[in-house]
Parts: sequence; structure tokens; C-alpha cells
Amino acid sequence: MMVAILTCAPVMTTMTACSKADVETPANKDYFPSWNTCAALTALKGYVEDVTDSKSVNFIPVEDRIATFDMDGTFLGELYPSYFEYNLLEYRVFDDPSYRDRAPEDVRQAAQAIRDFVRHDTPLPDHFDMTHARAAAKAYAGMTIAEFNTFVKTYAATPANGFKGMTYGESFYKPMLEVMDYLKANNFTFYVVSGSDRFICRTIVEPLGIAPNRVIGMDVWYKTSKQGDEAGVNYPMGKEEYLIRTDSVILKNLKTNKVLQISQEIGKVPVLSFGNSSGDCAMHNYCLSNDKYRTEAFMLVADDDLRDHADLEEGARREAKWRAAGYHVISMRNDFRTIYGDGVEKVPFTFPE
Repeated sequence: MMVAILTCAPVMTTMTACSKADVETPANKDYFPSWNTCAALTALKGYVEDVTDSKSVNFIPVEDRIATFDMDGTFLGELYPSYFEYNLLEYRVFDDPSYRDRAPEDVRQAAQAIRDFVRHDTPLPDHFDMTHARAAAKAYAGMTIAEFNTFVKTYAATPANGFKGMTYGESFYKPMLEVMDYLKANNFTFYVVSGSDRFICRTIVEPLGIAPNRVIGMDVWYKTSKQGDEAGVNYPMGKEEYLIRTDSVILKNLKTNKVLQISQEIGKVPVLSFGNSSGDCAMHNYCLSNDKYRTEAFMLVADDDLRDHADLEEGARREAKWRAAGYHVISMRNDFRTIYGDGVEKVPFTFPE
């Protein structure tokens, strides 16, 4: 997303001139119109003001102002009532005419588990994150990067189940996008660090202006269109070849795997971290372990069952756990004036027979 830092008034030449009154700086612009006054926002603003003050003992140089954001449930809605990538696999297996009649049995079983969870509240099997990862790798194997991007965009453009006036691809938490704008204006670089497929995440955040190289997610192996079974270390790609997805998972980017990926791909320990679940605790703790700079970690709690689909008991358990861990807690119910913006209304889920 682009943040306007300078507003210029045109003059008679082709140049533009700016008056002092026109200049918007982080100090005098309201970056948080979608927030209520709350402890979490006060903590965030106080932190940023401190570490960007060159006279502060906690000053952080621009090059080290690194923030990490989980995606699902942190700035993208996840209670429809499941992750975007879970819903996408269910659609692929049961509703995509190009695939539904040829889905392997193990992929079909994983999609059925998601359908039963969504429609009948049946608990997902243990370690389902990896079961889903392997099934999803198989379900999209053979797609080019462009084909998969189009597939994700097409599904993202469909109406979000349980809401009126919003598609899946529009289901961003508006207040959290304002946090990103605020950090960008204060010269932070932020990365999306998600358990979801990296290429799904890239497609989802593209409208926000987040560059692909600032997205870290689950990875599958790719190969070229003519590579076959030959190892990439031995195979020289030709000019006429292109990359396709394979059915092999490299890494599911959850918990400590997030830390490993951050270390490898960013090369610096973050100073700010935002998440919403236990899969983000390791990332938070890695941030808080930074012994060079002042750091903070924030957990968002889905505790608003009027404007969103939320499990209030689970939300209360998480809030207590996150506070005990020393994280700042963001309450969707208490801290957000709006979640998805004007014109979005929560409605009952609908499922075809």
C-alpha cells in the first residue's frame, strides 16, 4: 500500500511546491482512523516514537527496523470458518471441474476433513497442517506459476461465505493495514511470514503493494517443464522452459520453522512481530530475543462475534495465554472501530447440499 507522506500544491510551472502546512509527517497524521484508543495501540505508537527518535537510547537505524506479520488471522480474515488455503483445497477437490474427477484419494480425504470441519464442526485430525500441506502440493502439481496465480485470484474474487459485501480477496483487517502504513511511514520494512503457501500469500497481498520478495511461506519444490526426474543440481534449464509446481513439500512454515526462514531469508532478527496463534509464538520469541534493540510482539485475538465469526471461549483462552507470555494483546472487539470497513456485514454461513 502506498502512504502519502507529502502533499504538494501545483504552481504555474511544471514544478510543484509544498508549503509547511501541506507536509504530512508521522507526527501529525492520524494513521489509525479504524482504531479505538487502547493499550495495544498506545504501546505500538510509543514504541515506534521511541525507536525512531535519533536522540533516544533505543534508537534503531532504518536498516534494522524489521517487522514480521503472520497473515491468516493477523491481517487477513480466517474464520469462514477456516484458512483461505484450506477453503481453496476444498474448492479444488469438490468444485473445480478441471480437477474434481481426478483427485487422488488421499487428497480427497484431506478436503473432506476440511469440509466436515467447516460444515459440521468436526475436529480436524492431529497434525492436519502437514496432511493439508502434502495434499495441497499434490492438488496443484503441474501448474505453472502463472496458472496457480490465476487460480488463486479467481477463487479470491468469490464472495466470502458468512459475509455480505466482501470477497475472500478483500477480507483484510482494515486496522492492521493501517499499522502497516504507519510502519512504512516510519521507515520500517515488514515481511509477511505465513504458514500458508508462499505463492498463495504473494497473490493475496499483491493488491496491498507488498513485494513478492517480502513474503515468506510454505514451500513446495518446483521443476522445469522438461526436467523430469533429474535433480536440479545436474539439470541445465533451457531458455524455452518454464517452472511448474511439483507434489513435494519442502517446508511447512510454522512455529520454529518460521524462525529458520526469517534467519535465512531476512538475515536479521526482527524488532517487531505480529501474529494471532501458537504458530507465531516462536517468531515472537525470536524477535524478543534480539539483544541489540528494544523489541515488542503483538497478538491479535478474534473475540468479536458480532462483526466476525469468532470462538469467544478460545479467544479468552488465547488472550490469557498471550498476556502471560508477555505479548501485547489486540482485541478485535474492543480495539477495532471497524474490522473490514464500511459495507461489510456478517451473515449466516450458507452451504449447498
